[in-house]
Parts: sequence; structure tokens; C-alpha cells
Amino acid sequence: MRRLLLGGLSVGVLALAAGASVQVPAFTPKEERMEDLPEGPGREETFALCTACHGFRLVSNQGMSRVQWDETLTWMTVRHRMPDIQGVDRDLILDYLAQHYPPRTPSRAGGFRNPFTR
Repeated sequence: MRRLLLGGLSVGVLALAAGASVQVPAFTPKEERMEDLPEGPGREETFALCTACHGFRLVSNQGMSRVQWDETLTWMTVRHRMPDIQGVDRDLILDYLAQHYPPRTPSRAGGFRNPFTR
């Protein structure tokens, strides 16, 4: 009985050691390119502004109204010291975001919540 128990433990230890040597490939995010965004006025400016701090996928997954995008830009300026973009440049970026990333239809699970406006 003792041999059987020790043999079982040995097999278990070997299996664990073998499993520890298996390497899982590292996650490599796809490089984001401005050309992957919808064409239109403001694409270059929007991509440059947003990707200076985070991936554009964070932006493209939001879906907000022009007013919500404007509030988000103000929030990032105040909270995260994003450059304060005003005037024609801000309008260009807001128009691009509102046109290409508008509000989404709420889901059945309680609706969409913007993590930036909490």
C-alpha cells in the first residue's frame, strides 16, 4: 500500500513539474493604426490626441453623444492633464467622435455605462 501511495505521489509531482514547464504564449496587442479608423475629417487629430495616453480601442468601444464626448474631453483635461484642446480643433475632434462613435442602444442588462462619467 505504501509503495502504491508513494508511486502515486511521484507521478503527481512529475505531472506538476511537467505542467510548469509548458509555456503559454504572451498576449501581444494588435498595433493600432490610424488607417484602421473610419475615414473623415478629424480622424488624424482624434487618433493623435487619444493615443497619446491610451489605446484607441478604449475610445472606439465607448459610443457617446457629442455632448458626452465633450464632457469626457473636459474630464480628461481636468483629471488627467490632457492638453486643453479648444476652438476649431476641439470641434473637429468632437464632430469626428460623434459621427463615428455615437451612443449605443442600451442592452437588456441595465444599459450601457460610460466608465469615464462615473
